[in-house]
Amino acid sequence: MATGRTLVLGGVRSGKSAWAESLLTGHPRVDYLATAAHRDDDADWSDRIRTHRERRPAGWRTTEAGGDPTLLIAALRVATPTIPLLVDDVGNWLTAALDAAGAWDHGAHAVDGVTSELVSAVAGCAAPLVLVSPEVGWGVLPATRAGRVFADAQGQLNQRLAAACDGATLVVAGLPIRLK
Repeated sequence: MATGRTLVLGGVRSGKSAWAESLLTGHPRVDYLATAAHRDDDADWSDRIRTHRERRPAGWRTTEAGGDPTLLIAALRVATPTIPLLVDDVGNWLTAALDAAGAWDHGAHAVDGVTSELVSAVAGCAAPLVLVSPEVGWGVLPATRAGRVFADAQGQLNQRLAAACDGATLVVAGLPIRLK
């Protein structure tokens, strides 16, 4: 059972979300903050979101926070200390922040302010908190500018979140490796 602040990292289809959810299975209520923005024209994306929804226990309350980076920050700041929060995932949140800042052409520094707000909100969160985030540091250097902007911003944000959290775990092939 999770207490404090835990960062769960992993690659695509690593099992990080399911493992993060397992940390909170003993809690009758969890506030699940879903950061994925809906894409009506992408059936695969809709299937991924549906899979995540169907896996959640009935007592968990889901807040759709996709598309607006300020919603997650606000939720962390007003969290109830007795109700755990699960954020899935920070990469989708960062994509929305990059979109909102027009950062794809300007670079990762364009979201420095909002990422600092997120790290501050995580550090001050009163509730038990589990953050799911993509690990981007093991792949090849992205071939596109947008890919490099995302990888740079996500890598920097993961380092800052890891420092703000009490624990950090890397999930590979569904297996957790405790980092901190």
